[in-house]
Amino acid sequence: MDATNILILSRKELRDALRNRWFLIYSAAFAILAVSVSWLSLAGADQYGFAGFNQTAAGLVNLIMLIVPLMALQTGAGSVAGERERGTLAQLLSMSVTRIEVLTGKFIGLSLALVTALALGFGLSGAIISLNGGTAGMFTYLTMVVLAALLTLAMLSVGLLVSVLSRKSSAAVGIAIVVWLALAFAGDLGLMGSAIVFRLHLWSLFTLALANPLEVFKMATLTGTHASLSALGPVGHYAVETYGHGIWAIFAGTLAAWIILPFSLAWWFLKKSEVP
Repeated sequence: MDATNILILSRKELRDALRNRWFLIYSAAFAILAVSVSWLSLAGADQYGFAGFNQTAAGLVNLIMLIVPLMALQTGAGSVAGERERGTLAQLLSMSVTRIEVLTGKFIGLSLALVTALALGFGLSGAIISLNGGTAGMFTYLTMVVLAALLTLAMLSVGLLVSVLSRKSSAAVGIAIVVWLALAFAGDLGLMGSAIVFRLHLWSLFTLALANPLEVFKMATLTGTHASLSALGPVGHYAVETYGHGIWAIFAGTLAAWIILPFSLAWWFLKKSEVP
């Protein structure tokens, strides 16, 4: 791979993403909602006597699980498919640029754009909390930010895979929305339904939870916030009692796998496909 080609492609993808109307809308919505959660956390301090990064982190979990995966999936889904539909992908590959360089450049550029959007929302939220509620629980908050970034990269990788497999950007975006809905509804509701219908053991439920990156992010964040997974019920207790502190390695490894495997599949399919 040529590092110069990857750098040029990354810059192009970053510029294009920052000019995309929907990307800017998602970024602004996330920043506004993150700031709103911070203000609500501070407002609750007057009534309940607590505020800080721990409470804000707990409040942001569901917000992140809804907006961040959708934003990353749609950003990745429209990338390769959009280039193919416009004919620019074939033109690009006719130059001295390989397919892995194209895919890597897109991943790096879009990752930078998404992480920048997250940094804006988390930065504003963190500034409000630190100025008005102190710095207690800042490590927990930063841990959640890192986990959210890993979740973003995982969903971007899945989005790129969807994009490589699609011929039109509209179809890719539609599939990305379906994937987002499937992951969102296959969380707690899906686990509860599976447990009742199939009478699954706790280890089976925990394995199913690990198969969903949104659930992995949620469990990891709650582990840092509450120092246990008791908030997740019997599955959480099982995870803590079985794996102890090693649970962090499981969460990190699972999110890393969700980044690497879809990207590798996307590269393989792009390498095998014919670009019109």
